[in-house]
Amino acid sequence: MSARLADAPLPDLSAAELRRFGRHLILPEFGIEGQRRLKAGSVLLIGAGGLGCPTALYLAAAGVGRIGLVDPDVVEETNLQRQVAHGYSTLGRQKTESAAARMTDLNPDLVIERHDVFLTVDNALDLIAGYDVVIDGTDNFPTRYLVNDACTKLGIPNVYGGVLRFDGQLSVFDARVGPCYRCLFPEPPPTELAPNCAEAGVLGVLPGVIGALQATEAIKLLTGIGTPMIGRMLVYDGLDMSFGTVTVAKAPDCPCCSKPRSEIVLREVQMVCSAPVVGQGLSATEALARLEAGSEMVLLDVRNPPEWMGGTLPDALRIPKPLIDEAVGALREQGTAGVLDGIPRDRDVLVYCQSGMRSAAVIRALVTAGYDPGRLFNLEKGFSAWTGPKA
Repeated sequence: MSARLADAPLPDLSAAELRRFGRHLILPEFGIEGQRRLKAGSVLLIGAGGLGCPTALYLAAAGVGRIGLVDPDVVEETNLQRQVAHGYSTLGRQKTESAAARMTDLNPDLVIERHDVFLTVDNALDLIAGYDVVIDGTDNFPTRYLVNDACTKLGIPNVYGGVLRFDGQLSVFDARVGPCYRCLFPEPPPTELAPNCAEAGVLGVLPGVIGALQATEAIKLLTGIGTPMIGRMLVYDGLDMSFGTVTVAKAPDCPCCSKPRSEIVLREVQMVCSAPVVGQGLSATEALARLEAGSEMVLLDVRNPPEWMGGTLPDALRIPKPLIDEAVGALREQGTAGVLDGIPRDRDVLVYCQSGMRSAAVIRALVTAGYDPGRLFNLEKGFSAWTGPKA
């Protein structure tokens, strides 16, 4: 429990709150004092997406008094498979607005603070300061490290969750009494080893499992009940329905929490690509301009067939990355080109996937197969950034 909550006078509960939270009040370990501590408490959610949605709903329903939401994005149809605070009625609206409406419906006494911005080194300390607990619901490493460093500097517990495909992780990082995220992962992995959900996929219910557990840890921290997951990481396998726990030790040489908090400096984390960068990057705006100007550039969609059902670029060749990798290997070993015969070598080729990672790997593979890197272009941020015509 934070020192502020331990020392602060606790607010009274209204008659409506006494009725609404009755199932909490009859818990001997929780009782009316636990509910009053929740009402006095505050949580900042970084991300109102897959993890942030279930976490926000459960914290609102539980009676947390003040919740901040940090997310600059709007609701898209592809979100609805897992982001349960949103719906078709809120497509195109800010995610913080959509989530706030549902949270208020669950708990009209809740104070919600919306921040429709990216978390950056310039605003992280101002946004996080003043909250009792921070919940990391992000899906990218730069923000994850920034949340860790800011929480460590401010002395605020960070409830971490991560999901990918069928697997999830959960821990609480509080450098005052245990390790921080950098004790476990000092630096981010290379870009090609760090797929996100847009690239690797995620089972829709998985964020609900991990998000509910993040909400549980936040409630424990706010009320002082139970034992938080400090110094431990929960590992969940959805296919086996198995939970494991790994001990996380505080690293004496941690690049963040081994130094005094006053000496921690927030810096933007740059993802590093360990593989050579080949080809050229084109933004969606640049690519669309070239196509509208009459360019004969070939479009190559290397996503998997189920992804094509959500749309492709008009007249694009559709060859999944695994088939290209297989063909490149066969060309080296057997001299047969396979699907490579369909990819011209004498024209510019714009390669794209969902977010730009798989397409970069395909370009490297094509160069090894003899393609001119000067004719290969990668659509930056992939199909997810495309705003032009779709087929």
